[in-house]
Order: sequence, then C-alpha cells, then structure tokens
Amino acid sequence: MSLEEQLFEIERGCWVEGPEYCAAQLGERCLLSFPQSGEMYGLFSLDEVAATVAGANRWRDIEGSDRQLLKLSDDAAMISNKVDATRADGVPYPALIGSTYVRKSDAWLLASHQHSTVTAG
Repeated sequence: MSLEEQLFEIERGCWVEGPEYCAAQLGERCLLSFPQSGEMYGLFSLDEVAATVAGANRWRDIEGSDRQLLKLSDDAAMISNKVDATRADGVPYPALIGSTYVRKSDAWLLASHQHSTVTAG
C-alpha cells in the first residue's frame, strides 16, 4: 500500500471507527483547528482528541476527493482533501481537510488535523 493510501485509510478510520481506533492513531498531543464544536483549536491530549469522536451523532458517510499528499521527510507527511460527509442525523458536512502525520516506531501518527467548512456560493 502506498503512503498516500495508508494515510487516507487512517484518516477515514478516525472519522468513522470511534475513539479506540482514533486514540491508536495519535501521538501524545495533537494540534486541532475545527470551525464547529465551539471553534475547537489548539493543542489537545490524546484522550481529548479521542473523545471528540465518541458522540452518538458521528459520521455515517464520508467521501473524499481531490486528495493531495506532501511528503516532508521520511518521517513526516501532510495530506489534504475535500470531504463530503453526513452525520448520523442526516446533516451534510462539506469541508476541506488538512492533516499532518509523523512516523514513530514504524507507525504513522496524527500530529495535526484541520477542517474548513465549504459553503455554497
């Protein structure tokens, strides 16, 4: 599996697999920038980030397009894509997503994750 495929697989799992999966993909701290959830941004612990994917109104559908990978070094890479997601209550969520991953002990761990909502216009 290519690095791009591997990172986007981790990314998708963090959206739909729940807090245990998410926690296994994180370093000790993660930089978040979300426009929703009361404008959640800043550095968060592994437990705090995993808790963000524990609600009943999680994602039921997620489709990514326009995938991009920027390999910064052998141990760091950034990905971005456009996401069309739907929450369990049926509310759509179109967004541009950017994430940074670092490799530690042969595992790619999420170091930062950012959402920018896309509005019609």
